[in-house]
Amino acid sequence: MMIPHIPEDAPFNSDQRAWLAGFMAGLNSRLIAGESTASVPAAGAAQPIHILYGTQTGNAEQVAMDAAEAAKGLGMAPQVRGLDDIEMAALADMRHLVIVTSTYGEGEMPDNAQLFWEALSADTAPRLESLKFAVLALGDTGYDGFCQAGKLIDTRLEQLGASRITARLDCDIDFEDAAAAWLGDTLPLAAEKPVAGTAPAAAPKATTTKEASGWSRKNPYLSRLAVNRCLSGTASAKEIRHFEFNLGESGLAYEAGDALGVMPVNDPALVDLIMQTLGASAETEVNGSPLAALLSTQYEISTPSRELIAEVERRAAHEELTHVVRNGDREALDAFLWGKDSLDLISLLPQGALSANELVGLMKPLQHRAYSISSSPKEADGHVHLTVASVRYHAGGRNRGGVCSTYMADRVAEGMSAGIFVSQNKAFRVPGNDDAPMIMVGPGTGIAPFRAFLQERRARGAKGRNWLFFGDQRRETDFIYEDELSVMSRDGLLTRLDLAFSRDQEAKIYVQTRMKENGKALFSWLEEGASFYVCGDASRMARDVDTALSDIIAEHGGMGPEHAADYIARLKREKRYLRDVY
Repeated sequence: MMIPHIPEDAPFNSDQRAWLAGFMAGLNSRLIAGESTASVPAAGAAQPIHILYGTQTGNAEQVAMDAAEAAKGLGMAPQVRGLDDIEMAALADMRHLVIVTSTYGEGEMPDNAQLFWEALSADTAPRLESLKFAVLALGDTGYDGFCQAGKLIDTRLEQLGASRITARLDCDIDFEDAAAAWLGDTLPLAAEKPVAGTAPAAAPKATTTKEASGWSRKNPYLSRLAVNRCLSGTASAKEIRHFEFNLGESGLAYEAGDALGVMPVNDPALVDLIMQTLGASAETEVNGSPLAALLSTQYEISTPSRELIAEVERRAAHEELTHVVRNGDREALDAFLWGKDSLDLISLLPQGALSANELVGLMKPLQHRAYSISSSPKEADGHVHLTVASVRYHAGGRNRGGVCSTYMADRVAEGMSAGIFVSQNKAFRVPGNDDAPMIMVGPGTGIAPFRAFLQERRARGAKGRNWLFFGDQRRETDFIYEDELSVMSRDGLLTRLDLAFSRDQEAKIYVQTRMKENGKALFSWLEEGASFYVCGDASRMARDVDTALSDIIAEHGGMGPEHAADYIARLKREKRYLRDVY
């Protein structure tokens, strides 16, 4: 009998080869045992368990991979896939399922789970009485839709007749320990019977990146900043900066499409003002640590937590705050809080009304900020590049700024160090086929990963055509990386460059405007196998681009809205419509 295998000269990259190797191994085992692909595993075979993930930034995918390692330790045969890779017919055939999913934005499904959810929530979804499942949800209590994606999937599976292996766990931003403990308890319950001679193993600790170096959110690498320069012109309304971190001997590895986590330090001026308002000193001890150190590096002091808002409302007798909190009007609360930080909230109380211990107990841990990497490791020579907009504004008589963007811009000079780690984003990569066309839409700092993509393709000698849509406010002051893009265009690496500077003329022109102007060519590229990428603001730009794409497909493909939606769904299933939005 001929056993399927992957030829050495097959044109697959490492990720594709690894996936196919696993698929072939399963197929080979069935062929050797004389089974068909639809048959029940032979007696003594490892019990299959499906581990599916929905992810926006890579955390849920990494937890899913950790779950697979733990399942192997229990003698099971895990199969790990993204949620959108699963058809409903395949779901109906599953018997043991663990789903790990994050929630995107205000309670939305992550990009690689939307198609799965649409099919699961449809009236045509199959009954699932034979399925046993468990859901691990990752989220952030700072948002209204905390873990909403996981909650929806968990409820819908139950409605379709599936039974829970164990109760859903909803994790906040510090998810690692809770996720590991849940996996350690859940996976043994999913095993129908222990495999002889195999001792149950605890789940490995979930981390945001699986680096051989061990650097992570909990253990960042202290990297020296080699470059900190402003990209935008002096007359620009924005301040966009280019940073280059030296990786030294860290062993940190990344790929074009990944993100870099940066651990910020809070503004010392804001720390001082909070301590003054509390009537406390820098040396005031809280849980065995000086207050100044805690407020500088351990807690979020810019964005007030829900707990702090609720406690201040309870004590302050502030009519407007009480009205918006007790009426549950989220829009009114957001409007009230706009531009306000924790100092503004505690200033509504008399000085000393809130103790340092009480305040710390009401704050959330200080989190890293993730930025799309703007370099390819093949060209960056031991460095990793970022392209970051410095957030600055004036409110309430004080100058304020983004926690991490101004930390890097103002307080990490060249030669100084900051804590960093890599967050893999395997779902956002250049096409595996170097001959395939690539369309990139990245206005403003959304250009970051596409600078990396273009460097990557240049280093690989890729022959595929590359088309970039870029824009901002004014060409004279906001055309960042103009010199580099001009060279890429001159050398033929950048096949097309369409620019949209919104304020250089009376009528506003955006990237989606340029897309529609070139809709016929854009649709032709898609028909020829192009991948379509978007990076940048999720709330407006990415939605407008999605609408424009749908309109272009409908018009130039001669389709109605439903068929255009099907076309976009197919692009997503084929991993040819990918987004890195925030």
